[in-house]
Amino acid sequence: MTVRAADRARYDRATAHLDAPLAIVDLDAFDANADDLVRRAGGKPIRVASKSVRCRTLLERVLAKDGFAGLMSFTLDESLWLARSGFEDVLLAYPSADRTGFAELAGDPKLASAVTVMVDDTSQLDLIDASRAGGREVVRVCLELDTSLKLLGGRVRVGALRSPLHSPAQVADLARAVARRPGFKVVGIMAYEGHIAGVGDAITGRPLRSRAIRLMQATARRELAERRAAVVRAVRAVVPELEYVNGGGTGSVQTTAAEDSVTEIAAGSGLYVPRLFDNYTSFSGRPAALFAQPVVRRPGVGVVTVLGGGYPASGAPGRDRLPVPYLPEGLRYDPQEGPGEVQTPLLGSPADDLLIGDKVWFRHAKAGELCERFDVLHLIEGDAVTATVPTYRGEGQTFL
Repeated sequence: MTVRAADRARYDRATAHLDAPLAIVDLDAFDANADDLVRRAGGKPIRVASKSVRCRTLLERVLAKDGFAGLMSFTLDESLWLARSGFEDVLLAYPSADRTGFAELAGDPKLASAVTVMVDDTSQLDLIDASRAGGREVVRVCLELDTSLKLLGGRVRVGALRSPLHSPAQVADLARAVARRPGFKVVGIMAYEGHIAGVGDAITGRPLRSRAIRLMQATARRELAERRAAVVRAVRAVVPELEYVNGGGTGSVQTTAAEDSVTEIAAGSGLYVPRLFDNYTSFSGRPAALFAQPVVRRPGVGVVTVLGGGYPASGAPGRDRLPVPYLPEGLRYDPQEGPGEVQTPLLGSPADDLLIGDKVWFRHAKAGELCERFDVLHLIEGDAVTATVPTYRGEGQTFL
């Protein structure tokens, strides 16, 4: 029996009393992935990206492990909710225009001490000040550095369109603007190198593209390491008491951790290991989060139909954004239909061994986005469900 077949048998036994659709997290795999992230970080703390987990129980579980410290959130509303729930160090990874949230933040000393907001423009400071509604708490600020690789004099850009702050001088200028402004304090720098951390470099069946990605990433790593160090020096000249410099992501943990200027690493998807993280030479993880759909039809030989399953991931549309049928091995989508909102036909010889009501297990393309589809996660240890815990959605929290 293959490892995957053994996993399928375990998951089927563990959830035999549960009807699909359902979602699980294999805690043995989750913990092993967490340990591997810590190993790769080489002693630097890992800040957990909450959007890749979206379950408070699992956030608490991973933060209880040595090597993890703090959260990286994705909306201000989520940040405040997490802080009210007892999480003491929440870095909001994206700028916000949530005026109500800023009023609450500026008016509550506990929230103001726990939450750090992201800025890359003085206009964002203006919005925060206009939202204070009398609140006088000092707002903790992190400055985001644009990590993109610019070639041919800037005519070619590789990387996400995020912060406008690219040079050391630009980041230092904003640090000065914040330092001069009452009610704000610069505490950190963040630089997310998505074109390195979030792009697989070993694409199945695409050797030339894979090699081109590796060459691009090697060039980008060298350029960013030098520029990030210069940015940190420039900002520390303005803000000597800088608390942290955050960088990286699941796909670049060890290379980012090797930079002396970086004090902590961000990661989250590496805990669940969705399908987009299969194509890396730098690490391999164990799929920990899966969802199951029930077989509801058998249209013919070599075909079954499952209920639902059309859960595409965010990003540029493409096949890599679709869930993948994982267990039993050997199933594939009908190219004329693909995964559907209400039903999904699956082709392949394993279909003939599936009965009405059997479960087909899928992996989502991304990590936390799976939790937007399910109210609860069934936590599996060995071949038993040992707990059933709510996702953000199950707690009535849909932040985006």
